Amino acid sequence: MAVKIDKKIKGYSVVTPEDKAKEAARPAVAPVAELPTADVIQMHERIERPEILVGSTYKIKSPLFEHALYVTINDIVLNAGTEHELRRPFEIFINSKNMDHFQWIVALTRIMSAVFRKGGDVTFLVDEMKAVFDPRGGYWKPGGVYMPSLVAELGAIVEDHLKSIGLIHDPEMSDAQRALIAEKRAAYAQLSKKNAEVSGSSADLFPEPRVADEPRVEDVEVTGEGAAFPPSATMCHKCSTKAVVIMDGCATCLNCGYSKCG
Repeated sequence: MAVKIDKKIKGYSVVTPEDKAKEAARPAVAPVAELPTADVIQMHERIERPEILVGSTYKIKSPLFEHALYVTINDIVLNAGTEHELRRPFEIFINSKNMDHFQWIVALTRIMSAVFRKGGDVTFLVDEMKAVFDPRGGYWKPGGVYMPSLVAELGAIVEDHLKSIGLIHDPEMSDAQRALIAEKRAAYAQLSKKNAEVSGSSADLFPEPRVADEPRVEDVEVTGEGAAFPPSATMCHKCSTKAVVIMDGCATCLNCGYSKCG
């Protein structure tokens, strides 16, 4: 039988009986066993809504509305009972007696629910919503946290919920930063006490108007965490908390430790 060779022959070798014997003496290579694969279900839009969902409801009391808003986020549990169990947001609802903004609230919740059911990384919604500013101005929440708009507060609620189910991990504050904040608060408390004593002893002889930035003990507002934030403090652009005071001629945040002077 003739075989036509189209390519140029660069070399050749002849298989001898010794080569055949060596090939037969080699141990047979066992086939690689297939590794067991876990049937992990990821979030996608074809997953049907189960009869029961686990959810959480959050309350928003904004000065922009007479009535409160109640935000409910329901989660679906994937791969329940296994090591690959996941909890993912599935839908969101907002309920209120105030009907002034009903249409855009319904539209927003439907779009957000569609994004949740689409799957993938949904944490981008937090940054997009918290970046929305109201042209009429924002408002302060209890505790001195500034909210630039109602949509931004909705984004903050979604962020808190995603943190609770493990989609967003909040970085812990280092021991050095905690020590720095404690030092700043102690220094401010000592300065307030000293100024109060000085003003009390010299008030009768030398009555002088107090400087606006000068702290007083009665001006200090103590929060639930024991942090002293005076009502005259300004907002910190880093932690969005009304806790920036003037210490030694420098703007310093008593909540996160940020200092304009470094």
